[in-house]
Amino acid sequence: MLRRLPATGLFVALLLACGVAWQGLWTPFEDSTTFEIVAYGVPAFEAGHWWTPVTGTFFVVQPWVYVPTLLGLWGFAVLEYLRGWKVALAYYVVGQLFAIFAAALLLWLFALVPGWAWATEQAAALDVGPSGGAFACMAAAAALFVSPWRVRVLLVLIAAATIGLVFLGTIADLEHALALVLVLVADRSLHVQRMTVREQRLIAFVGLLAFAAVDVIFAFVPTDGPFGTSEPLASPLWTTAIDLVIVALIADGLRRARRWAWVIAVILLGLNVLLAAALSALLAAVGVFTLSTLFDDSFALELATAGLALGLLIYLIRVRAAFPSRRHRTLSNVAPPTTDDARDLLRAHGGGTLSWMTTWDGMDYARTSSGIVAYQRRAGVAIALADPLGPDEGRAESVTEFVRMAEQAGLTPCFFSASDATRAAVPPTWRSLVVADDTIVDLPGLAYTGKRWASIRTSMNRAGREEMTFRMTRLRDEPWGVRAQLHAISAMWVGDKGLPEMGFTLGSLEQAEDPEVRVALAIAPNGDVDGFLSWLPVYGEGSVRGWTLDLMRRRDGGFPPVMEYLIGMSAAHFRDEGAEILSLSGAPLAHEYPPDARIIADLSDKLADALEPVYGFRSLHRFKEKFHPRYETMHLLFRDEADLPRIGAGLTRAFLPDATLRQFAGAGRELVQRGAADER
Repeated sequence: MLRRLPATGLFVALLLACGVAWQGLWTPFEDSTTFEIVAYGVPAFEAGHWWTPVTGTFFVVQPWVYVPTLLGLWGFAVLEYLRGWKVALAYYVVGQLFAIFAAALLLWLFALVPGWAWATEQAAALDVGPSGGAFACMAAAAALFVSPWRVRVLLVLIAAATIGLVFLGTIADLEHALALVLVLVADRSLHVQRMTVREQRLIAFVGLLAFAAVDVIFAFVPTDGPFGTSEPLASPLWTTAIDLVIVALIADGLRRARRWAWVIAVILLGLNVLLAAALSALLAAVGVFTLSTLFDDSFALELATAGLALGLLIYLIRVRAAFPSRRHRTLSNVAPPTTDDARDLLRAHGGGTLSWMTTWDGMDYARTSSGIVAYQRRAGVAIALADPLGPDEGRAESVTEFVRMAEQAGLTPCFFSASDATRAAVPPTWRSLVVADDTIVDLPGLAYTGKRWASIRTSMNRAGREEMTFRMTRLRDEPWGVRAQLHAISAMWVGDKGLPEMGFTLGSLEQAEDPEVRVALAIAPNGDVDGFLSWLPVYGEGSVRGWTLDLMRRRDGGFPPVMEYLIGMSAAHFRDEGAEILSLSGAPLAHEYPPDARIIADLSDKLADALEPVYGFRSLHRFKEKFHPRYETMHLLFRDEADLPRIGAGLTRAFLPDATLRQFAGAGRELVQRGAADER
């Protein structure tokens, strides 16, 4: 890091060295005799201390200020890391010098205004520290972030600088605001044009939190800003805590597009504005509304707070469409498509290996101009399963319209187990994570010859010797006795798990009842079913072009290589019917990442190690490798990393909708115990 960030390392070393040499690390430097020699400000320039913009940069007023000062240099480090030390140093030097000289000039001019005590006080003050240049670097570094992180960080910086200047009002706060304005104007980095509803809600969320921060400042910190002074409130701490909790809930409601939150926020902000307006009218009526009132009395602070409230109120009214008054179960006002509509689209235009799962119970459908998107609504997330249904040429339109409809409804959109084609259709700012590799066996010309197929041949030959029978059928065509055996085998398999049977992309015998789903049976000579598979159709244009493996169940104590036997016989059967592909479904946490994906690859490996005792992902992957498949990547597509916690909660509920907290805790305890046993 020191080799990569030499300027940052040198700057930090100089700060700490000055702190040690002049004892500023453990005693207030502003109380020392050196302070007036090195500090910058209007008095320093009037005294001819031209060197102070340089010397004052390497000192800090109080020991505790070293912590935020050093943390604030993250922008310098990011700039140096991404663009080199020369660019970082240029931003810092220009920002620091501009902040110092511009603040001194403005304070000198403001001090000429009669009766403005704040301007007079700050014009006589001195300051030290590198924070002006640090703010410039933070703004410049944020401009390099990808959307929407660029807007998020800049909004936080703007809110912090505005609150600091208006309500704390030190010369340092003025320098921060000036440095920030300089970079925003020079780089034009905050150009939020044609904002999405998500960005509109984000600004409302940050704005209301900033408004809450004003209450915190008034409650605990004495203020001395451009609009007057105040002392900490004498009200009990619990009242402020309750206020903050209420505002936090309203702000979170705005982030989640709740209309009730928008209404309450508008009412609260409106009351602030109306009270300030009424008080202004009253003071004007009695004749005490003078220039000194504006600058010296606590009323000025109320007026400034009302000004912030008015600005936020106008914004909320302007973006009111981002907070819909009616919340629909579906994502559009038109009649939602049905399962039959989804099946018709699949038959007409085809789909991927998981597309038939979009016809299962529990799915919702969003109609787009060129097709249908199947999704589940879980924990505030609209989880689209696989690829949009419909013609390939309309995929991008379907993706765009689904994202828009989900955001309008206040939901977080994402696509789970999507193909590379859908990944190419999402907005360029979206992120992707590999969730699995689809294992596909090409059927034309499939023959179990040669050494590579020895294990499959062995299982099939053994089945012949033990007089096992293979039957490809449909579940509803089987007699009651066979169906009862399948239910018993499945119940035993589920009973061994600490959690209920999973759903979403994992079917059950209920889905196997579908007449278009095929079931492969391995029947022992005595009539017992030793194992079974279910196969979902994969449609091309107008016909079935392949099959996807769903259920895999075996009887305890039955034919040992029953799964190899069933898959091998099924593949030969579908090959003879003219099918093109056989999908053995996704292999989670087994993706081969490129060498430059070290963090993601390491995380995948650690997750696979941790979950192997319970779920056996790697064992399943090794089993599927016996059929020598090719792999197609399946992605989780999402807007940015901030969505991942909510998407994780949504996927958990999609896969385990009926699991209780006790079952989750039991599964976690089992995971830890097995991991500890493996380590021993």
